[in-house]
Amino acid sequence: MVERKLATVLFVDLVDSTSLVAGADPEVARRRVTQFFDRVSHCVTTHGGIVEKFAGDAVLAAFGVPQAHEDDAERAVRAALAMLESVRELGLEARVGVESGEVVVDESDSTFATGEAVTLAARLQQAAGAGEVLIGPYAYRLTSDRLQAEDVGPLDVKGFGERIWTWRVRAVLDGAPRRSGVAAPLVGREAELELLQNTYERAVRNRRAHLFTIYGDPGVGKSRLAREFVEGLEGATVLAGRSLPYGESVTYWPLAEMVKSAAGITDDDPLEVAVEKLRESCENEAIADLLGLASGVLEAVKGERSQQEIAWAAREWVERMAHDQPLVLVFEDIHWAEEALLDLIEHLAEWVRDAPLLIVGLARAELLDIRPGWGGGRVRATAIELEPLGREESEELIDALAANGALEGEAREALLEKTEGNPLFVEETVRMLAECEGRPLSDFAERIPDTLQALIAARIDRLPPEEKTVLQRASVIGRTFWGGAIKELAAEIDELQPVLETLLLREFLLPELRSSISGETAYRFKHVLIREVAYSGLSKSARADLHERFARWLHARAGEELLEIRAYHLDQAAALITELDGGPPPELARQAAAALETAGRRSLAREANRSGRKQLLRALELEPTLERRFQAARAAWRLGDLPAVSREMERVRADAADEGDRWCQARALAALAEVALNRDADVDEANRLAALALDVADGNDYEPRFDALHVLNTGAWWRGRLTDSERYARDQLALAQEAGREDLESRAAIDLAGVHNARTEYDLAAPLFARALELADQSGSIVARGHALASAGDFAIYREDYDEAQRQLEEARALYEEAGVASSLGRVLYRLGVVAWHQGDLDGAERLSRESIRTLAPLEDRGTLCEAQRRLAEVLLEKGKLDEAERYAEAALETVGPQDMSSRASTRSTLARVRIAQGRFDDAEKLLREAEDIIDQTEYCAFGSDTLRTLAQLLRDRGREDEAEAVERRLEGATADSSAARIA
Repeated sequence: MVERKLATVLFVDLVDSTSLVAGADPEVARRRVTQFFDRVSHCVTTHGGIVEKFAGDAVLAAFGVPQAHEDDAERAVRAALAMLESVRELGLEARVGVESGEVVVDESDSTFATGEAVTLAARLQQAAGAGEVLIGPYAYRLTSDRLQAEDVGPLDVKGFGERIWTWRVRAVLDGAPRRSGVAAPLVGREAELELLQNTYERAVRNRRAHLFTIYGDPGVGKSRLAREFVEGLEGATVLAGRSLPYGESVTYWPLAEMVKSAAGITDDDPLEVAVEKLRESCENEAIADLLGLASGVLEAVKGERSQQEIAWAAREWVERMAHDQPLVLVFEDIHWAEEALLDLIEHLAEWVRDAPLLIVGLARAELLDIRPGWGGGRVRATAIELEPLGREESEELIDALAANGALEGEAREALLEKTEGNPLFVEETVRMLAECEGRPLSDFAERIPDTLQALIAARIDRLPPEEKTVLQRASVIGRTFWGGAIKELAAEIDELQPVLETLLLREFLLPELRSSISGETAYRFKHVLIREVAYSGLSKSARADLHERFARWLHARAGEELLEIRAYHLDQAAALITELDGGPPPELARQAAAALETAGRRSLAREANRSGRKQLLRALELEPTLERRFQAARAAWRLGDLPAVSREMERVRADAADEGDRWCQARALAALAEVALNRDADVDEANRLAALALDVADGNDYEPRFDALHVLNTGAWWRGRLTDSERYARDQLALAQEAGREDLESRAAIDLAGVHNARTEYDLAAPLFARALELADQSGSIVARGHALASAGDFAIYREDYDEAQRQLEEARALYEEAGVASSLGRVLYRLGVVAWHQGDLDGAERLSRESIRTLAPLEDRGTLCEAQRRLAEVLLEKGKLDEAERYAEAALETVGPQDMSSRASTRSTLARVRIAQGRFDDAEKLLREAEDIIDQTEYCAFGSDTLRTLAQLLRDRGREDEAEAVERRLEGATADSSAARIA
């Protein structure tokens, strides 16, 4: 059997062996070399290694093959130092190289393991001096706290592209403290448990939702603390779900586990049975259907479904569940959760009313890397971090785990020293000692593992072959697996149940109380790291085969209900075979691509755009088709990634034309028209492409026709041709109504309202903005609601209602973040910066403007980027940062498109204000006159007031009163309310 192992490799060679042989009696020379081999072999075997090969005067040895030990690297270094001393007694000198790393071994093959560590150990031996031990970076990391070593620095090693850092070992230290790794069970957590219980009682007493997050390193005891808490509850409903580490496509997996558990649904229930159970449980058809979509009970329905709707349904469901008795929701491993799930959890914590609800989130600290503000700003939110145990608590844990006080004296002291309060270290080590079958406990206690991975690998390697096989096969499935799946993947094991029961007794596995597949007993790895270590021992070829076989089993048992997970396993199989052989078999590629495409479409239907794009790109890579290429490009379009849209849609356009696919061709043309407008600022090219899209699209193909009209509308607006813009907006509105698409109708209402707004026809604009929001909510599209809120926020700025503007724009921001629409997010960040500026929050305005620029710059969205740049310049100018203000004002002028009339004027006005601050009055006046001329060429009424006001003040300051008064008369005669220019 081929396995992958973390091993330590040792190479030793005689120094100057030629002089030993030269002139010597052959028998004497042979005897001396044999003595050298014997001494070296003895040192290797006494330290637990094996001699793999004799080659000339060199010896190759390995530690961790065939069985791993937690301290293999240290054993190898000790053996190296011992053999140097031993061969000196023969009057000989040797040199040694040692390195650790992943190797591949084949029990059926007499040849030794292969891997980078083998090659590097040989090179280190060649570089070592007489009587020296050189070790590589991996071995040093595993042993650095146990060594007296000299940093040799980087070494040029043949066959390695980069120089390798090396160390010269002087001695191995005894008694030095070891690094602690990861942690485990519940001892010494009384204070944390009491806080959790008090928080629950507060939630019950006040009938309000409370978010309680437990942070900690892997194995520190987060799940154990939560389990202890829920086991002590009476009269409460407890539902739990976990995020999967590979679950980009299973956005709502924890919610699904909770919903199905509450409704008694199994994943292989017939659709009608599942729906009936769900509706009976929810007592509301609308809530049931939305939760069914989120949890996978129902497949994605026709049309785009909204995360906003799912959040509403989840809130209603939770409030109903908690109406009669308290509800506790336990979300495990939320550091692996997608943004949409994190948003949902926070939504429940914020908006659930009149319901005793405690939400417990278990997470590693990495959650704060992706969500720094998690739980922040909420009165009803608590977070704790589990720390390592103290000495007394660790001893209490040892006493609880070690039978009959077996660990005493030096063995206990060694264990306490090495574990340093990490509970899982204590637990796993004590259990390992209990399995040593009569061997001296002190031998094991002195060798407490440096890392949890090494410890678990050692335990796994000591298992009987059948038990080890089951663990490794199960690891392919994931943290949770089913007995039937293992029977399929480990068919060579005749009696599977006794093996599983033994693994349960040994506490490698735990029974899963609920199985998502009826008729299948579910099991769970006690800790995810046990699963990861078991998986790492499988060869890549074995992994590929097992992933594919499990996908087939899953399809047979659960059909399409667990499609996303099946797609993941097929993808893993294809990726592994590609790595090994350069490409997957055609049938595997076809199956994986089809599953990934369907999973990607489901993700897009839920507006999980980032996940959908990843899945569709992978499907396209495995088996390219025009449809997949278009769908992947469409996902990029949704995300606002204009460079990717340009590149990919151009290919779609060409392929569609070759294949005569007008459906794809029309959509590609509409997308490219938007790129020409927003990235290239080329209105003429955008109009040309939009016209082509209208020509190519069939009469009943509404979406590309609408998108093309939107581009024509925007281009006309940029040029200040509001009459044309209004005509296109009304065409959009009619088309959307004909199509029966509320999301498109909402967008058309926004465009038409924008025209009225630019004309200062606020009485006409206001009802259209309100109607746009109403239509967006009816459509169920999270992006449509975001657009409507963002536009309403703009309108609130015009009305100087900055609190309302901030509220609407912040909600739009959250929706755009959920959907991953980066371009729209960049625009709303810019608008929030405008609000902050008007509220006098210059620091906030600067921060938001910079964030907007960072978001928009990679997308090459020139239309908004220039406005964000010039807004930042205005803020910096007000803060007295003149040099930086000049830089951003000039950048804005360079960014703006030649036909973007409003931004051409606004960027000139901003740079003019910078020039005034610099005392360059002639330059400022020239820029302001240019801005004035640009506005005069347009039909804008709501823009230009700030420009005229600045020009009038400049003229008056320069003593040109008559000219200043003329400008002021023009300003007074303008139809725009002066406050309307506040956003310009």
